[in-house]
Amino acid sequence: MAYAGVVSAVGLGCMRWSTEPARDEARARAVLAAALEAGVELLDTADSYARDDRERGHNEQLIADVLRGSSRRVTVVTKGGLCRPDGAWVANGRARHLAAAARASRDRLGVDAIDLYLLHAVDPRTPLATSVRALAKLRDDGVVRAIGLSNINPTQLAEALALTQIDAVEIELSPWKLDAVRSGLVAQCEQRGIQVLAHRPLGGPAGVKRAARDPLLVELAARHATTSAGVMLAWLRSLSPAIVTLPGPTTIETAVAAIRAQQLALDDEARAQLAARFLSVGRGDTAPRSSDAEVVLIAGMPAAGKSTLAETYVARGYTRLNRDDRGGSLLDLARALDDALAGGATRVVLDNTYGTRASRAPVIEIARRHGAAVRCVVVDTPIGAAQAHAVQRLLDRHGGLLEPAQLRGEIGPGAQFRYRRACEPPAADEGFDATESFVPARRASGTRAGVVVELDGIVWRGKPQRPEQIELVDGAAAALAAWSATHVVAATVWRPGASAEAIAALAARLGALVGFAIDVRHCAHPAGPPVCWCRKPLPGLGLVLARAHDLDLARTLHVGNGPADRGFATRAGMRYHAIADGWPTP
Repeated sequence: MAYAGVVSAVGLGCMRWSTEPARDEARARAVLAAALEAGVELLDTADSYARDDRERGHNEQLIADVLRGSSRRVTVVTKGGLCRPDGAWVANGRARHLAAAARASRDRLGVDAIDLYLLHAVDPRTPLATSVRALAKLRDDGVVRAIGLSNINPTQLAEALALTQIDAVEIELSPWKLDAVRSGLVAQCEQRGIQVLAHRPLGGPAGVKRAARDPLLVELAARHATTSAGVMLAWLRSLSPAIVTLPGPTTIETAVAAIRAQQLALDDEARAQLAARFLSVGRGDTAPRSSDAEVVLIAGMPAAGKSTLAETYVARGYTRLNRDDRGGSLLDLARALDDALAGGATRVVLDNTYGTRASRAPVIEIARRHGAAVRCVVVDTPIGAAQAHAVQRLLDRHGGLLEPAQLRGEIGPGAQFRYRRACEPPAADEGFDATESFVPARRASGTRAGVVVELDGIVWRGKPQRPEQIELVDGAAAALAAWSATHVVAATVWRPGASAEAIAALAARLGALVGFAIDVRHCAHPAGPPVCWCRKPLPGLGLVLARAHDLDLARTLHVGNGPADRGFATRAGMRYHAIADGWPTP
């Protein structure tokens, strides 16, 4: 298999042979043996293809065992950078981990050097450059012959290419998921001689069933003496000579059929029909026109303030298209834009996250087809302010914060971080006539000044499980009393698993000690990645207190101790004072 001026290959993905609960190793070996006999040329595996970390490398070992008894020479692609603690999938792109993982994979496969080694997933805790340099060193050291990246976007590929040669990219690609084509990633790879490995090319078991019901796929399957799944594989390979599809068969029959389908050549008419069915957006036959038509695409992270900005365009006569109002997918929204422009609309605004090139491409395509200018406005709200906006939205809709299980359908605390990790800033080469940034003003709060104190280690000490044993820290009572004369005094505390009754008992004890009632708000959720809006440094408790006491957060002080308290104050819009500097005076 070549990696400079790539040639295509007949491939199979092997994950399901090792990760399924009802794993049948004898059947997996038989499927692999049949695939070798049928002419498979590339096998895709990973050290994480196992039930959990205790059997790391199971799939690699299975492949090595079967290949050892075969005279066939195939390319083996394996991946590192995902761990499986208790069966979960957790990214680890650190250089030390990748170096050890690649050598362990090489030894399991029983080869002098791995044919192609990929970073399995970008680790949000590790700079991509660190992971890429680790891969390049493995290639320089002869541990692997070629390197690549899995599950990336064009922006990340460009970052990697600035550091070293990338030989292959593995992404999800199926007729039901064509982001890699729309974003330009496949074209970018073809131009650079980078192999494109397409995993889940049939869209998983649900995609296979969907294909079996698709009239066009059924018709073309009959015409080409194959199956609907076979048509999908043949079409994907026809999109670019760089593409290698990686179906994941679990039986001898499906393995042989998948290999034969990858050797099938569709006629021109079939390819045109499939492109119209899956790739085209909108009517496709609208004549361009000269006009003053303009499409404004408002992009930004969840709760950045896009809706508020869009309303200003509506007030100026723009037609607004928004998925929250209309439902459906972003592609459906692009088709609605096509309908609007075809129906005579000259000014349209779309406001959704639009964080990737792939999500923006259909809007640009349709605007261009209608001769409309297309402008991108990025609502560039800092993540802390967007978090506060998300909390305000919850308070407006529900009157309070929600438990983690109740956040379904709402913006959860991880949504903005996921957006930031995956975001590709708009670029001129996408086809925009103009791009600009907009930073909305922070939402105004109440009228009263306040002081919000963190309790643990600052106000009290003792065992909170025994309220009667709690004692105040020296100087705390006097400081709080001084503030209470002119400010609303409230408090926050983290008590995983605590009930409302337990917190009420703690608040009563605190009031008895200081001589006046203090509103105590708490987070009862466990440690780890935040699943709620009330865990510091997220701003939920501060905004709840502001609403309860009419606090002007810009005139409110948070007294805390450590980065989480400082982050909480910043996100909520409060001033911050570290208790290490002593108690502040009013």
